[in-house]
Amino acid sequence: MHAGKPQSRTRRLAALALRTCVALLSLTVLAVAGYADVILGSLRESVTSTPALDRVPDTPTKPDDAIDILLVGTDSRTDAQGNPLPPETLQKLRTGNEAGVRTDTIIILRLPGNGDPAHAVSIPRDSWVDVPTGGKAKITAAFNLAKQAEIQRLRDEGIEDQAFVERQSDEAGRQALVRTVQNFVDIRIDHYAEVSLLGFYLLTEAIGGVDVCLKNPVHDPKSGASFPAGHQTISGSDALAFVRQRHNLSRGDLDRIVRQQVFLGSALNKVLSAGTLTNPAKLSQLLAAVRQSVVLDEDLDVLEFVQRLRGLAAGDVEFVTIPVVTITGRSPDGQSIVEVDVEEVREFVHGLVDGPPESVPGEDGGDADAEPGNDVDATTTPANPDAPASPAATAATATPDAPAPADSSSPTGQSTQPAEPISADDVPCVN
Repeated sequence: MHAGKPQSRTRRLAALALRTCVALLSLTVLAVAGYADVILGSLRESVTSTPALDRVPDTPTKPDDAIDILLVGTDSRTDAQGNPLPPETLQKLRTGNEAGVRTDTIIILRLPGNGDPAHAVSIPRDSWVDVPTGGKAKITAAFNLAKQAEIQRLRDEGIEDQAFVERQSDEAGRQALVRTVQNFVDIRIDHYAEVSLLGFYLLTEAIGGVDVCLKNPVHDPKSGASFPAGHQTISGSDALAFVRQRHNLSRGDLDRIVRQQVFLGSALNKVLSAGTLTNPAKLSQLLAAVRQSVVLDEDLDVLEFVQRLRGLAAGDVEFVTIPVVTITGRSPDGQSIVEVDVEEVREFVHGLVDGPPESVPGEDGGDADAEPGNDVDATTTPANPDAPASPAATAATATPDAPAPADSSSPTGQSTQPAEPISADDVPCVN
C-alpha cells in the first residue's frame, strides 16, 4: 500500500520473471494445491533474503493502492549466497566473459488493491535513465555501477572474504536498482524478487521445459539461439538462449521482451498442467533450484502473497511494455540505447491502476513532429492468448509485425501495429 506509511511492507517473494517468475508462479500453485504449510514454511527458512527495500526512501509523488513487486533476472556468476559458480556451470549458462552483473530482465508486477487484473510491466534493459551513482546510464547497469563502487569501498577497507564482498556488493546493487526503477516510474516498490541465470536454467529443467513457438527459424551465434520455426519445447541452455537473444531480431530488445513475456505465460501453464507439484522428484528439483538461486525481500508473507496471485492461473494478468521514444538512440558516449519519455512512462504505468488518461500519446498517430518510424508504443501480451485485453491496455499487441531480414543486427525502430497473435497449441508465435 502507498498512502502514508505502508500498512504492510511484507517483503518476500517467490518469483521468476523469466528468470524470476517461474519460481513465483510455482509457489502460487503450491498454495492452491495445499502444500503451502510445509513447503512455504521450508522456503521461509532456506531462501536467501535481502533487506534492500528497507534502505530505499519512500519517494513516489503519486501514491496509489497497488502492490508493486519488482521481478529481476540477473546474469550473476555467483549463487544466491555469493559463492562463485564452477567453470562447467558457467559454460552451460553461456555467460561469456563480461565482468559484473547486469539485470537483463526487469518487470514490475502491479497488483491493484481493488481486485482488478494485474499487469506485468517490462522495462527494456537499455532504457536510458537517471541512476543513483550519478548521471544517466542504461537501466541494466544501475545494479552493477553500485555493486562495483561497493566492491571498491570494501577492498579499500581491507576486506578479503570474497563471498562476503559479493553479498554486500549485491545488496548495494539491489538498492540502487530499486531506487532507479522507483524514481523512473514514480511508484513505490513494495517487494523484490531476483533470480540468476543459474536459477532460470535449473527451474526450466525442473518443470520439464517450456513450450514456445517461433515464426521463423533463428540462428544467432552471440546468444547461442538456434531453433527451427514452429512449436517446440526448450529448457536449460536453450531456454536461456531463447529469452536472451536480441541481435538478429527486427526490434532488438523489444522483441526479446516479447519472447520473455510469452515464455513466462507458457511456463505458468506448464507448471499448472504438467503435474509438477504432485511429482515428488520434480517438486524436490524445483524447490532446490529456488533455494539455490532466488533472492527475496525480507518481510513478505509468502502465503498471503501467493493467495493474491491465484488469479494468474486463470490468465488474469497482462504483460505490457513501457512506451519508448526510439530503440535506435545513442548516448553521449556512443552507446546504443532505448530513449524514453519519463513523463509518458509514468503516465502509462499509473494508468494501469488508475485508468487510462484522457488522451494517450500515439492514439492519433503520434506527434506530427516526431521522427517517422521511431516511436514505439507500449505493447501488450495477454498471459492467456484467448483472454480479452483489459481496458488499461490501450496499446498494440506485443506480437511484432514484419520481421527484419535474418542478418539484421540492430532494431529498426518501426512502430508496433495492432495484430492478432499467431498461435500454435495455444502458444503465441513470436519473432
